[in-house]
Amino acid sequence: MWSGGWSSVTKVRLGVVSTCTTASLELAEPLTATAATARTWLLLEQPGPWGAKALSHSRLDPAVAAALSAALEGTGTRLALIRRPGRHTDPQAPRRVYVAHTEPGRSWVRTTTLADPAELLDLDPAALGEGDHRGLWRPHEGPPLVCVCTNGKRDRCCALLGRPLAAELTASGIDTWEITHIGGHRFSPTLLVLPYGYAYGRTDAPAVKEVTEALRDGRLVTDRCRGRSAWDRPGQAAELAVRELTGEDGVDALRVTDTRGSAQDAEAWAVNVTHTDGRRWRVNVVACADAPPLAASCGAALSRQPRMEAVAVAQLP
Repeated sequence: MWSGGWSSVTKVRLGVVSTCTTASLELAEPLTATAATARTWLLLEQPGPWGAKALSHSRLDPAVAAALSAALEGTGTRLALIRRPGRHTDPQAPRRVYVAHTEPGRSWVRTTTLADPAELLDLDPAALGEGDHRGLWRPHEGPPLVCVCTNGKRDRCCALLGRPLAAELTASGIDTWEITHIGGHRFSPTLLVLPYGYAYGRTDAPAVKEVTEALRDGRLVTDRCRGRSAWDRPGQAAELAVRELTGEDGVDALRVTDTRGSAQDAEAWAVNVTHTDGRRWRVNVVACADAPPLAASCGAALSRQPRMEAVAVAQLP
């Protein structure tokens, strides 16, 4: 269970009203294997307000939003809107766009500015999902992209906790974007770090600084880590279990090479994890059936939330 510290102001916010975040904390819900799954992220700057369904409830042309969503379906590329914390820029100004591939050893970020988001319809989302940028745009040069979920219309916890964190990170000099939805409202404040695709939850500014500084050195901080978006949920659980067992912190040292479901149990998987030095592990992962019901977001009905647990890790010959 996470045991880091939040500021007294944040504790007051959490104490004012019961939220999905407080319920998750009270039940000690683990963060492991809760990251959204996407091999590639397409981020489009969209200033102004965001509604609960940000792609269609924003100032983005709804026809463009619908066409992009349809084009990306099933390609491994996921679209999200971003904006800078604080005052919103001119909605008619050119938009910053990023595309980031997250698989270890071949992760990258490409970027450009567009006058018209409809130009994104010319992309090949299937190629991007497979990690082939085909020389698109230009490489992003600089520190990892930090994207904090702040869409309060989707869930109030993201506004209550995400927006102050995004503002604090920006004030401290960390290049930060607000992002629409990366899943896991109840782990707010939650963020995504690209190009590596690792998500974090229940975090604060000092912890994010530690994460970004470690990534610049090629190291991964696993504290409060939810998983790498390149993997499915069993794969996320398996990778983090191997890291816990071995102490491996190389950000691209491990790759999930195979995930197989059990013929006897629909909620059990055998996951193979491979190290760049040739070592291999098989991790048995199960979905916990006895987890207490939780609300996935504020106002939602109580239901069983997916929870993955690595129950055995064995090194293969």
